[in-house]
Amino acid sequence: MVVTSPVARDVMLTRQYVCQIHSRRHIEVCALEGGYLKEISVNEGQAVTKGQTMFQILPTLYEAKLDADMAEAKLAQVEFDNTQKLVQQNIVSTQELKLAEAKLAKAVANVELARAEMNFANIKAPFDGIVDRLHEQEGSLIEEGAMLTTLSDNSVMWVYFNVPEARYLEYQEAMNAGQSQDALNIQLRLANHKIFNQPGKIGAIEADFDNETGNIAFRADFPNPNGLLRHGQTGTVLINQVAKNAVVIPQRATFEILAKKYAFVIDAEDVVHQREIVIQNEKDDIFLISEGLQPGEKIVLEGILQVRDGQKVEYEFRDPETVLSHLKYHAE
Repeated sequence: MVVTSPVARDVMLTRQYVCQIHSRRHIEVCALEGGYLKEISVNEGQAVTKGQTMFQILPTLYEAKLDADMAEAKLAQVEFDNTQKLVQQNIVSTQELKLAEAKLAKAVANVELARAEMNFANIKAPFDGIVDRLHEQEGSLIEEGAMLTTLSDNSVMWVYFNVPEARYLEYQEAMNAGQSQDALNIQLRLANHKIFNQPGKIGAIEADFDNETGNIAFRADFPNPNGLLRHGQTGTVLINQVAKNAVVIPQRATFEILAKKYAFVIDAEDVVHQREIVIQNEKDDIFLISEGLQPGEKIVLEGILQVRDGQKVEYEFRDPETVLSHLKYHAE
C-alpha cells in the first residue's frame, strides 16, 4: 500500500469556452438617396480610412431639384433687390421689403437643403475599416436605403462566450474582493489550434441570464494590430487563473459512493478512516479540495480497494511532490 499527503500550492486553472468573434464596429453601408451608381471607389477586402469616398451615386432627381431651387433663389434675389430700391424711393412700404427678404431666405435655405441631399450621393467611410463584398455594380439603379456593402472596424475584436452561473458568481466575487483583471490570463485559441498572439481582457457582461441554459454572455476584447482576426470567426476563449494555496491531491487517491467523493485517511495509529471530501476544482489528474483534507495528513494513494474503514495497515509513504511530478499532467 502506498500513502501520500495533500499539499498546498498555487495551481493554474484553465477554463475553456467556445466563442464567436465580432468586429468592434460592423455596419451596413447603404445608399442615402436613390439614383444610378456612378462610381465605386473601393474594392472588396480593401482597407479604407475615415472620410474616404467609397461610392458616388448620380441622383438625377435631386440634380434637377437643385437647379430649380437655385433658379428660385436667383429670382427671389432679384425681387428683393427691386423691392429694396422701391423702398428707398418711398414707392412701397418696408413691410414689402420684409416679405421679399423672407422669400429670399426661404429660397436660399431650399438651395442649401438640395445641396445637402446632393452630398448624400457621395458615400464616405464613417471610420477606418475593411470593405466587405460589394452588393451592387457600377451603373446599377439604386433605391434609397439599398445596402451597398458592409464595413468592419477590426482594430479591436469583441469575442463573445457564454459562462455558467457558478463561474459568473466566482468572477464577481473575485472582482468584489479587489482582484485585478490582470490576474486573469485570457487567451484566444483559433480554429487551427494556435493561440492568438494578443492577450484579452473582459470588456463587458450582458445584463440577463439565458433562462433556458443558465448561462450569461461575457465579452472579451482582443487588440488586432495585424488584422488577423475577422468578423464572424469562431474560436475558444481560455481563461487562466491561479488558485492560491489550493489543497491538491491526485485524483486516483479518491473514490466515489452515491455521487459523493471520499478518501481514506490514516491516523497516528495507522488506522484507516473513510472521509468525505469536497472538490472545488479539478485539473487533469489532480483535484483541488475545499473541505475534508488538510496538508500533511496521510491518504491512501494505491491499494484503495484492499482497505476497509477502521483497518490498521502497513504502508509505504511516498513524498507528495514526487507523486505529483510523476502524474501524466502534474500540477503547475
